[in-house]
Amino acid sequence: MTTAIPRPTGRAAWSDSQLLYALEEVVETELNRHLHVAKEWMPHEYVPWSDARNFDGIMGGDAWALEQSKVTPVGRVALVVNLLTEDNLPSYHHEIASLFGRDGAWGTWVHRWTAEEGRHGIVMRDYLLASRAVDPVELERFRMSHMSEGFQSDNAHSMLHSVAYVAFQELATRISHRNTGHESGDPVCDRMLARIATDENLHMVFYRNLLGKAFELAPDQTMCAVRDVVVDFRMPGHGIPGFERAAAQMAIGGIYNLRIHHDDVLQPVLRYLKVLDISALGPDGLKAQEELGMFMGGLNEQATRFDERREALLARRAARGR
Repeated sequence: MTTAIPRPTGRAAWSDSQLLYALEEVVETELNRHLHVAKEWMPHEYVPWSDARNFDGIMGGDAWALEQSKVTPVGRVALVVNLLTEDNLPSYHHEIASLFGRDGAWGTWVHRWTAEEGRHGIVMRDYLLASRAVDPVELERFRMSHMSEGFQSDNAHSMLHSVAYVAFQELATRISHRNTGHESGDPVCDRMLARIATDENLHMVFYRNLLGKAFELAPDQTMCAVRDVVVDFRMPGHGIPGFERAAAQMAIGGIYNLRIHHDDVLQPVLRYLKVLDISALGPDGLKAQEELGMFMGGLNEQATRFDERREALLARRAARGR
């Protein structure tokens, strides 16, 4: 018989163990909802196998060349970043399994999430190699370098920080995949990434709803965690070789930038949960809420300045191209 973990009284802080126990019921509810709405799909059905042929090396095929790629330059950059991000799945699994546990509803969710994320890496790599979208040698060297470094979350302060982070990160990943497909110039790539994005959206909904329940249980702690995550947010692929240059190209290419981050990732989650309207907060929660609001205002101003610089840059490029 499982012994119930006592809840804190008054405004006493919740421990990770207390929150894990208190949230188990909503995890089970969200897990069942996810399993009901998630559709089975097969990675091999999204790969253009008829386009594939042997590469050079022991198979004696053709070496990769840039002109073989059907995707746009910014599409190639984003596809590599997106796949290498997925490649660090073993590290992500270790992080969330260590925080959330491997038993009960939490454990079932952790393993299900890992299996679904693994499918994303499978289909993306198969597509890239079959279609010769990117240099396979460079891709493998980047993978080895990136995975050798592993991954450690910037937001490992608490279980609440982790839940808050993935609520935003899953949506950010969905947006990045979807925009990459749109900008790729290849309908096959667009269809594949749209399917991946559907999964990522379901993952976001799971964590967003969990975060909403956490606000009900521990509003001050959850507000502080959201403030910390939003202010210091970085995508999990930030350790990829050459990430800063790739991120700049993706920002200019309209795949992921400050405006998208503000409008399409942070704001939707904050609005859905009514984070900036939550009342009955203690001093720490009120301070975190105020700082979060100020940060979002400043981020919007930064995004506006970025938009202006981006438009000017694109105009200059267009003028040189005429």
